[in-house]
Amino acid sequence: MSSVLIDRDEIERAASRLLSFAESKPDLLGADVLFSRGETFSLSLLDGSPEENTCGVMGGIALRCVARDGRQGLSFSNMTDGVSLRDLMEWSYANCAASEPDEGVSLYEGPVAPDETPLELFDESLSDAANGKFRMQICEAMNEIARSRDPRVISVRSSAWRHGFGESFHASTTGISLWRRGTNASCGVSVVMRDGDAFEIGAHGRVERFMGDLDAPAIARAAVDRTLRTLGGCPVPTGKYTLVLDPEVSASLMDEVGDMFCASEVHKGRSLMAGRLGSEVAAKSVALADDARMPRKLGTAAVDAEGVPTGRTLLIDGGVANAYMYNLQHAAKDGVKSTGNASRGFASLPDVGTSNLILSPGTETPESLIKNVRRGVFVTELMGLHTINSVTGDFSLGAKGVYIENGELRDAVAGITIADNLMDFLKKIVSIGNDLVFFGSTGTPTVVVEGVAVAGE
Repeated sequence: MSSVLIDRDEIERAASRLLSFAESKPDLLGADVLFSRGETFSLSLLDGSPEENTCGVMGGIALRCVARDGRQGLSFSNMTDGVSLRDLMEWSYANCAASEPDEGVSLYEGPVAPDETPLELFDESLSDAANGKFRMQICEAMNEIARSRDPRVISVRSSAWRHGFGESFHASTTGISLWRRGTNASCGVSVVMRDGDAFEIGAHGRVERFMGDLDAPAIARAAVDRTLRTLGGCPVPTGKYTLVLDPEVSASLMDEVGDMFCASEVHKGRSLMAGRLGSEVAAKSVALADDARMPRKLGTAAVDAEGVPTGRTLLIDGGVANAYMYNLQHAAKDGVKSTGNASRGFASLPDVGTSNLILSPGTETPESLIKNVRRGVFVTELMGLHTINSVTGDFSLGAKGVYIENGELRDAVAGITIADNLMDFLKKIVSIGNDLVFFGSTGTPTVVVEGVAVAGE
């Protein structure tokens, strides 16, 4: 467990003092307190030599005052002494008074949170990883595996390990009093490869809640293999192609789609999915869900940032937009219940965010999907996803991958641009693989998209 011991009694006393102050103010609806503390350890090697070896602790406590007219005020500190708590009270109350009224702001008053034990959020074995010798052995092994994987590897720019412990406490004037804790561990490798005059830089990494779910040797091998695929890549002739998106690429794309189902984005007029519930927005094979109840996943939690029990929301069902994700405020605005998707740091107000996004897998293997493609590109990297217009859906993205000809992977591809509209792109999906893989909190399989415009030679 974490080497930083938290005096829970002290934190609970501090929270009680802050909430008592809020309860003494007749113009306030109430308040909540969020305490958060995290500890991280990291090590990275550059060509086998230590480049960075750090550990750190961060966190603090915040008071959010909520007025009866929907105004909110927030203040936070990394100290819990008497003076700091008095400052928190004064500043959060003053900030609340100075803010503008907002519709739908409230505090959760529902059932007590379900037991989070079955969700497996804390890995006790990570205490072993806090040992510097253990981290060094992992990084040295990844460096050696990557270096010996292929003679064209000229540098292992990074072999890195990182893990962390987190603990939080949420309390409110409506009766919430909940401690939560979690862990995460990640490792990754970045390499430089050369073949004649051609150079390529590539990387691969994974992050999990449990150390045992990481396969460091496989990650090192994948970093080299993925980089080798695009080494010496050239553009394909401009035209329309069938694209086969590997799971990591489809995951990055689904992250963008998932954000468009956040009710806060819809209300701000920043979502392509605004007003489209019940409409076809993707191919019939597409089913996209947000599920916070999956054991061991990074987005998993028993309750959201407002204390609302989490669940599963089917966003796209059979290609049809089915539901938005909500926190308390935006649910009140739309006259629905919160889906348990409130997100918040201890220094920010509640918003709406995804938990675990899952694109339902199909039945075919990635190999069989590729064999069915006559002329296409197996896409292993998309660049510029942040430039997708979230309102219109238009995009133009750089890409790398491998040319597919008559069902066979051929030459490396680079220097191409994929241009389309996101909704049209989703409707062009013709096949989904059975190889569901999680990247962070998003799980997706291989996806095949037909008739996409590619600008190359």
